[in-house]
Amino acid sequence: MTQEKRHFAKSVTWRILASSATFLTCWLITGKIEYVVSIGVVDALLKLFLYYFHERLWYKSNYGMGKVGAK
Repeated sequence: MTQEKRHFAKSVTWRILASSATFLTCWLITGKIEYVVSIGVVDALLKLFLYYFHERLWYKSNYGMGKVGAK
């Protein structure tokens, strides 16, 4: 599996978990399923793409990796 596919798979599975929390929170606060669906769908799609690109940027970054052999 390529890193891009792995990052996409991580994005999808995380989004399912996080969207479940968003749906539940919205439902508990509003009690209106139409609000839950509207907010949940927009939230899920937007954050799926944001997470994927965030993951790709970190993959290309050397930040915090240190140098080989460095103490």
